[in-house]
Amino acid sequence: MKFIIMGLGNFGASLAEKLTIQGNEVIGIDTRMNKVDALKEKISHTICMDATDEFTVSGLPLKDTDIVVVAIGEDQGANIMVTALLKNLNVKRLISRAINPLHEKVLQAIGVDEIVHPEEETAERWAKKLCLVGVVDSYELSDDFSIVEVNVPQQYIGKTIMETNIRKKYNLLVLTTIKSSEVLSSVGHSKKIRNVQGVASSDLLLEKDDVLVVYGANKDIKALLKKKFN
Repeated sequence: MKFIIMGLGNFGASLAEKLTIQGNEVIGIDTRMNKVDALKEKISHTICMDATDEFTVSGLPLKDTDIVVVAIGEDQGANIMVTALLKNLNVKRLISRAINPLHEKVLQAIGVDEIVHPEEETAERWAKKLCLVGVVDSYELSDDFSIVEVNVPQQYIGKTIMETNIRKKYNLLVLTTIKSSEVLSSVGHSKKIRNVQGVASSDLLLEKDDVLVVYGANKDIKALLKKKFN
């Protein structure tokens, strides 16, 4: 996959490195040459530029980029300007960093696809979430085991957990499911509310747009995702 990371502070730099290690093409951008120089041997490409300049940003390979992450944290104004600019340029998937609740409301009003809270979420977690197709979120318990949230594969819709045979086929345990409903936010935009359904039983019927919360070895999780989403 191809990523552009705007802002190479602690979170942005760490995310860019982890995504590169996992085999992705990453362009890291910052206005500070020392940040760019520090990463030029660690990620695919680095550029020193002002991401608030529309002319310069429009020259980036945005159409060929799968995900753009605005990781700027020190300057909320720059973060909002860059996010709005990228939204207007219709990037495929836009993720931006929120510093506080008010900032998050502004980003929601702009219409970003997802919001990052680096003070609460690690770059490791986001790297896994962005790299594994079908993963909604992940919680790494150790180097070998994780709990992940996975969109229900199309072929499992209308089946019970027992009928999917996930436990036997992939040695994975379905802990629960999550359903989403849409409500209006305080700025008038619709947003999804996630409702955890409790401990999953073997006769639980899976429905469209459900999210499975699965526990198991990372290698088994990857096997499930490779089989069902490729």
